Amino acid sequence: MTCLNRKDLGLLALRTAVGGVLIAHGTQKLFGWFGGGGLEGTAQAMEHMGFHPGRQSALAAGLGEAGGGALLVVGLATPAAAAIVAGTMAGAIAVHTPAGFFATSGGYEYPALLGATGVALGVAGAGRYSMDHATGHVFDRPWMGLLSFTASAAAAYGVVVRRRQVVRLREERAAMEAERQEGVGLS
Repeated sequence: MTCLNRKDLGLLALRTAVGGVLIAHGTQKLFGWFGGGGLEGTAQAMEHMGFHPGRQSALAAGLGEAGGGALLVVGLATPAAAAIVAGTMAGAIAVHTPAGFFATSGGYEYPALLGATGVALGVAGAGRYSMDHATGHVFDRPWMGLLSFTASAAAAYGVVVRRRQVVRLREERAAMEAERQEGVGLS
């Protein structure tokens, strides 16, 4: 008789909780479930936050959350799933950073926790109670984790830098418009 392993049960519980939260958030973006905006509403919000084009950004965020979360729940391709989650959360962190750390003030605490948990699961692996274990770790090789996290970090960096440029241009245009409006009022 095989005894249940506490560490593997803990990994299962953590994967299920975090993956379930990510699935819920992703399906809000993709389908409007759980009070979400759906793809169109999320696309508009993404545009407003500086992610261009908004529809592709909404689709990527929704798939990153729902897909990465689903893979974490079942424990399949855990390094890639964790990298997807971490990269997706890097984009969310970029949006919330100006508000500081704590979520109560709109800060990045929550996406940082989800991203860090993804990284930890990617490093630790899914454990014995997972599809990775059941398939002999075919999609859970050390080189896959390194490749996945490298690709995810590069993609997240590109997305965050592009967003920062869009936001900066928007702020410059708003400042120029305000100056122009002030100049018109003086004549």
